Amino acid sequence: MSGGGGTYDFDDDEKDAAKASGKPRKDFDCPSCHANNPVDDALSQGDEVRCNYCGAEFKVSVNSEGRVKFREI
Repeated sequence: MSGGGGTYDFDDDEKDAAKASGKPRKDFDCPSCHANNPVDDALSQGDEVRCNYCGAEFKVSVNSEGRVKFREI
């Protein structure tokens, strides 16, 4: 093995594939503090979520490709 210096984790591929495939997301990374937050139900258009760590609240929007965006409320 030569150079690179980085680490490779098989889970990284699965996370990227899930984001790109439009699968329902059962967690989100807080746009404010970047903490990962699990949710009971898959995120959907119009949901309001709160970060369990910093308390910031966001409104969820999902585009036609399944990409999830958050707007602070």
